[in-house]
Amino acid sequence: MTAAPSLAHLPSQYNPFETEPKWQRFWEEKGFYVADPKAPGEAFSMVLPPPNVTGSLHMGHAFAFTLPDVVVRYKRMRGYNVLWLPGTDHASIAVHTILENQLRQEGKSRFELGREAFLERAWAWKEQSQGTIKSQLRRLGLSLDWTRDRFTLDEGLSRAVTEAFVRLYEAGLIYRGEYLVNWCPATQSAVSDIEVDNKEVKGHLWHFRYPLAADPGQYLVVATTRPETMLGDTAVAVHPQDERYRHLIGQFVRLPIKDRLIPIIADEYVDPTFGSGCVKVTPAHDPNDFEMGRRHQLPLINILNKDGTLNENGDPFTGLDRFVAREKVVQWFAEHGLLEKVEEYTHSVPYSDRGGVPIEPLLSIQWFCDVSGMAARCLQEEREHHNPRFIPERWTKVYTGWLEKLRPWCISRQLWWGHQIPAWYPVIDGQLPEDPQAFVVARNAEEAWAKAREKFGPDVERLERDPDVLDTWFSSALWPFSTLGWPEETEDFKRYYPTSLMSTGFDIIFFWVARMAMMGVQFTGQIPFKDVYINGLVRDEHGAKMSKSKGNGIDPIELLDKYGTDALRYALVREVVGAGQDIRLAYDRKTGESASVEAARNFANKIWNASRFVLLNLEGQTPAQLGSPAPEALELADRWILSRLHSTATQVIEELEAYGLGEGARLLYSLIWDDFCDWYIELAKPRLRGEDLASKRTAQQVLATVLETILRLLHPWMPHVTEEVWQLLTQANQATSISVQPYPTPDPSWVNPQLEREFGLVIQTISSLRNLRAEAGLKPHQTIAAFLVTADPDEQRILTTAQAYIRELAKVESLEITGSLARDPKQVAAAVVGTVQVLVPLAGLVDVEALRAKVQKDLAKLEKEAQGIRARLENPNFLSRANPEVVQASREQLAELEAQMQLLQARMEKLG
Repeated sequence: MTAAPSLAHLPSQYNPFETEPKWQRFWEEKGFYVADPKAPGEAFSMVLPPPNVTGSLHMGHAFAFTLPDVVVRYKRMRGYNVLWLPGTDHASIAVHTILENQLRQEGKSRFELGREAFLERAWAWKEQSQGTIKSQLRRLGLSLDWTRDRFTLDEGLSRAVTEAFVRLYEAGLIYRGEYLVNWCPATQSAVSDIEVDNKEVKGHLWHFRYPLAADPGQYLVVATTRPETMLGDTAVAVHPQDERYRHLIGQFVRLPIKDRLIPIIADEYVDPTFGSGCVKVTPAHDPNDFEMGRRHQLPLINILNKDGTLNENGDPFTGLDRFVAREKVVQWFAEHGLLEKVEEYTHSVPYSDRGGVPIEPLLSIQWFCDVSGMAARCLQEEREHHNPRFIPERWTKVYTGWLEKLRPWCISRQLWWGHQIPAWYPVIDGQLPEDPQAFVVARNAEEAWAKAREKFGPDVERLERDPDVLDTWFSSALWPFSTLGWPEETEDFKRYYPTSLMSTGFDIIFFWVARMAMMGVQFTGQIPFKDVYINGLVRDEHGAKMSKSKGNGIDPIELLDKYGTDALRYALVREVVGAGQDIRLAYDRKTGESASVEAARNFANKIWNASRFVLLNLEGQTPAQLGSPAPEALELADRWILSRLHSTATQVIEELEAYGLGEGARLLYSLIWDDFCDWYIELAKPRLRGEDLASKRTAQQVLATVLETILRLLHPWMPHVTEEVWQLLTQANQATSISVQPYPTPDPSWVNPQLEREFGLVIQTISSLRNLRAEAGLKPHQTIAAFLVTADPDEQRILTTAQAYIRELAKVESLEITGSLARDPKQVAAAVVGTVQVLVPLAGLVDVEALRAKVQKDLAKLEKEAQGIRARLENPNFLSRANPEVVQASREQLAELEAQMQLLQARMEKLG
């Protein structure tokens, strides 16, 4: 570790780029964040939502991970036995997309490369990306237990995934079958329902004529948004009560292009009021048609290949892309007089969340998980026990709403990077069986062989493992307990499960939170987390959602490089107005500067400079050596700052307990910047310079006590600067860390609301006198006379008690505090604070006539500007033609100018 700077050589500016890496190494090397299940204290545990190994972190990560770090650091200081476990996710589809794009640029495909070589590339990519992510997580100052770092494809988690699959299969909840799945032609893989993004699209509704087989001159009209799917039609459906078509039920139409007879069936699913009341039925390419086909035992004809081109069933358009085939089908119908009409039609089109293309319902043999029972148990937990508790509460409805409508989860993906499905198929006589149910599920190859021989007999020559992998969310759903050692009953699992808090984004409540809850109740009998904190989004400087497609993202590393970690952390959290609310980050794209983060950096500098002043005035003594101040020795300002300290600490703790992280940050900003730095330190300076040693020591004690307490209060938000100053202040010499010190416990006996209100009058009075000095153009060394006039005896008492502070900080040589003046003074600068008149005679101090001339000039300038706006607002053309917002802005501008002119008029009158 770098040696701490001596107090005599403390730099005047705080340098986060030297300080932050030093303390990050210190925390990790000393093991302050390594959890011990055998240690005392109530457990508080969290698992980091694992970032995908797809490159590097973005601003959303910085925000989403800083929020819970504030909570974790607070809980650790409160004496909880804390575990915050890090890790990363293998991100099956996302990594596949990256690697296949790389291969495409090399003129190759993964199939040409082969599975083994492809996986070697994937692991190499993982090592590179994971290294970047871990470095960035450390740089954010997150207090993670790196000794427990996990990866969703590591040995332990892979074993947990296999165990979960086998148990679910043995319970009859995982099965294999041919069903319609959401198919992404771009990734050539099935995707689950919740990986589908429905988008409103302006398209067309084509109306086709299907001739009756018995009378080709007559036809039924069907409408479709996907003309190419008609090649797989196996029926036309009408409503059984539709009088227009009842006589045709049971007859046939001739399917154009294919020249195939298909039946006219009756089904109550059909809406007789939509279009012609006739519906084409394509069981292999539409989920509703699939169910209708089941009811009427219709054949299923798949017309698509996995890449979105038409197969042999799509003849004569075999090999064409689905959208090219669409055009060809429409062209054929038009040329043969069977295109009734085409309508403009806006409708919802399902897109693959990852592939970014419209999905196709495709008939495919896949693995499914029946989650209905798990979902029911989660709903029961939520309705009967409010478990988990969502913060904000409104997200509970999103969670339960999703659980209520879940369908069987398609868990297989036609990819290579991921957890390979633990199912094996027997090869007998050199052939795989045609029966899709001829397989065994096992924990390993040895167990699979034993099961295969028992199930299929001695003729099994070898076993082939299912090539597919599991949906990434399957392993992610086990994350809260697999990372703690499940299925073993480890010490970590027993101590830290269920976890205390899950902090994540609203966009994955259904992807992840609901699935973790379901798997938790299935395998552990418990919801895996007590609280779920839903963070909002980081929006750009215009309030727009950041996205790669818009190119409006802000790289957190750039801001870390420019301003430091504490500045970015504090800026992000301070912007949170309420739990779960989005924040807007001020950012100038031309300069790369952020006003929000710069303000937070200035706050860190303010803390550093105030601390530097305190340290240089403690004469080498620590807070412990100085001891606590004697209550009877305290001055008014001492009692005030101690009251502010303890009342603010009380509020901050209340906010932290309620996840009011942004409000807590703002409360501390006001205490530190306004009360401590701007006022108390200034009030203490005369005592530190004075000859009254007892008063000086009391001031030193209060300064040391308040500073040390403030550092501990602020530490969860700004861990680096607080560690740096705390080490210097306490002379801890890195034997321990502020991060494991007790969080301050407010003492109600120090809190005096009346004193705080009264001292507020003193502060406002001093500020008013300073403003009057500035308006009069007085130099800093010039002293003034002042009259403070109030009929309120309490205000007179307060100001009299604090007159030494008023004289010192406002440079007042002659001060009179009175209930009234014998005569109204002339040539004064005046202001009002509450019911206190603040008067500063200017005669002899400044050239009053010159000052009057300046005020008159300012007044004339404002009047000219106001006249221009009045003329605009009196112009009927402006009022009728201008944007209402512009008109309102002009009115507001005029009102502001008139208020300024009134103030200047009052100043003119006082100047005589």
